Amino acid sequence: MYHAIVFLPLIGFLIAGCFGRWIGVRASEIVTTAFLFVAMLLSWIAFIRVGFGAGATHVQVANWMTSGELAVDWAFRIDTLTAVMLIVVTTVSALVHLYSMGYMHEDPHRPRFFAYLSLFTFAMLMLVTANNFLQLFFGWEGVGLASYLLIGFWYEKPSANAAAIKAFIVNRVGDFGFALGIFLVFVLFGSVAFEGIFPRVGEFANSTFHFLGYDWHALTLACLLLFMGAMGKSAQVPLHTWLPDAMEGPTPVSALIHAATMVTAGVFMVARLSPLFEAAPTALAVVTMVGAFTAIFAATIGLVQNDIKRVIAYSTCSQLGYMFVGLGVGAYAAGIFHLFTHAFFKALLFLGAGSVIHAMHHEQDMRHMGALRRYIPFTAAMMAVGTLALTGFPFTAGFYSKDAIIEAAYVSHRPGAAFAFLATVIAAGMTSFYSWRLFFLTFEGRARWGSHGAEAHAPSDHEGVAHDDHSRDIEPASHADHEHGAHGDHTPHESPLTMLVPLGVLALGAIVTGFLFKEAFIGHNYDAFWKGALFTAKDNHILEEIHHVPAWVSWSPFVMMVIGFLLALWFYILDTRRPVELARQQPLLYDFLLNKWYFDELYDRIFVRPAMWLGRLLWKVGDGRIIDGLGPDGIAARVIDVTRGVVRLQTGYVYHYAFVMLIGAAALFTWYLVSGAAH
Repeated sequence: MYHAIVFLPLIGFLIAGCFGRWIGVRASEIVTTAFLFVAMLLSWIAFIRVGFGAGATHVQVANWMTSGELAVDWAFRIDTLTAVMLIVVTTVSALVHLYSMGYMHEDPHRPRFFAYLSLFTFAMLMLVTANNFLQLFFGWEGVGLASYLLIGFWYEKPSANAAAIKAFIVNRVGDFGFALGIFLVFVLFGSVAFEGIFPRVGEFANSTFHFLGYDWHALTLACLLLFMGAMGKSAQVPLHTWLPDAMEGPTPVSALIHAATMVTAGVFMVARLSPLFEAAPTALAVVTMVGAFTAIFAATIGLVQNDIKRVIAYSTCSQLGYMFVGLGVGAYAAGIFHLFTHAFFKALLFLGAGSVIHAMHHEQDMRHMGALRRYIPFTAAMMAVGTLALTGFPFTAGFYSKDAIIEAAYVSHRPGAAFAFLATVIAAGMTSFYSWRLFFLTFEGRARWGSHGAEAHAPSDHEGVAHDDHSRDIEPASHADHEHGAHGDHTPHESPLTMLVPLGVLALGAIVTGFLFKEAFIGHNYDAFWKGALFTAKDNHILEEIHHVPAWVSWSPFVMMVIGFLLALWFYILDTRRPVELARQQPLLYDFLLNKWYFDELYDRIFVRPAMWLGRLLWKVGDGRIIDGLGPDGIAARVIDVTRGVVRLQTGYVYHYAFVMLIGAAALFTWYLVSGAAH
């Protein structure tokens, strides 16, 4: 069964990628989608069997390599943590495949697209089933490759190419640290297999390692290097800049990246390595601080973005910060629980946004929307469900998982926990504001598109976002319905069933998963469910302590959610002039948030421009003038110069040759006389 779960997406990738041209577009879609639904069904069976039944199992596939002390098996580690990730990955991926059959119906390169989706899923499944660091790294790099291919799927679009390259390079920075962390773990333990590492962590509790001129606590250094990889994959500050630009890919790609695959890899990795991180409290403090700062940082940017997909993208960045806060304070189950619930409502929001974009003929700027609830009521209802879950409305999925993280940050006594509590509570209010801002601008108010007014083709002060058009994220006109966004007088329309059915399934998950699985993930059934898949130290009782927090702590996320909703209602329904007035009164703050804290500009000044200058210097001076000038090109040029001079001597006149012979004889006679006199 586990072999089928992992390899069915790979088979789909090979069929669609290698034989898509021969079997046809429709067959490629059906085969890859059918394989994913089979994998999803098997994953749910595995989840029930492992989480609520027999428990963990080890599946040996083959011996991968042996080199000296390094022995690596290709094996599947199937425990509760793996089972949770299996259903997250396969469920969202299967629904994204089905959704893509409608969303991408006019794209001529659908077999390639579906092949890439299946490759993405296979790489993530390899990552979450890994039984050792090397197999984990294989899947880790595999999702990086697949994300590059999918973000740049529309390769004729320069911005898509730039976004794909940016994602690839930023993740290489994080992966460099991740690789160093794996090397250090191997140096310490002499093994890369989890079974050979986790039981021996206590042996290295006080070990040090000399690195960069200092003696570091060995496990702390290893965990910090490993977390560097997580910061890249899961878009934590300062390696977050690739995530919003990833919106250049098709919308189903955004849903897959943000809900189930690449960005969840870092969270899963830290949870999987909980035995290591529990022995490195300093590293956990760093995880907490980075996650808390990212949560509030990304939320501030989401307040003012105008592209519907970018708002949701920054929401993902912020929610990932919540997950790392849960992991950092030792509530690993709460972090994974939020990853689990977040997958449903975030995929719902992205696919709902895709339905909106499809209805608006690929317009993505919310300033050109409005009043869409009357035209696409089902999509509006699904987006409302996703918004409620994201903001933590009582009894939705996000309510249980996000509140658990906030409460865990409050009760924790670890360094950075107090800051994490304040940051996550404040971010909860911001999340509510920008989420309802998106909903109101898109579905409520007056229509700002088509023949409903001149503002259909220009930003309106109504939204308080005049002066900015840089966040438009319009797909290329070569794809569908003139995707430059100029939808003219076309009336918005509801999406086909292949797009609406996944929305309904995800909406159901966004409502019920928190209530159904709370007791298993973080409640009284914790031990029976996880069965040791997540390690907690003997003095770590945080999941018990969160049930005894003061009432005001439990109510604080709800209060912030209500405040955020009321502010959004005031700004975008009751007093629509207020946002633009605030933007004009606070231009520096508005531009600061609109331009994403100027991280891209800062990186451009610090890294990109010096790298380009150095590259040109090495190209023009180093390679051109020095290496080529003094090397092959220089020698060749001198040979040509000499031959040109020699050619000039070949005049064909006898008296010229006689003159040369005379000069030669005189030179020979002079040399003879001088040498004779010397003797």
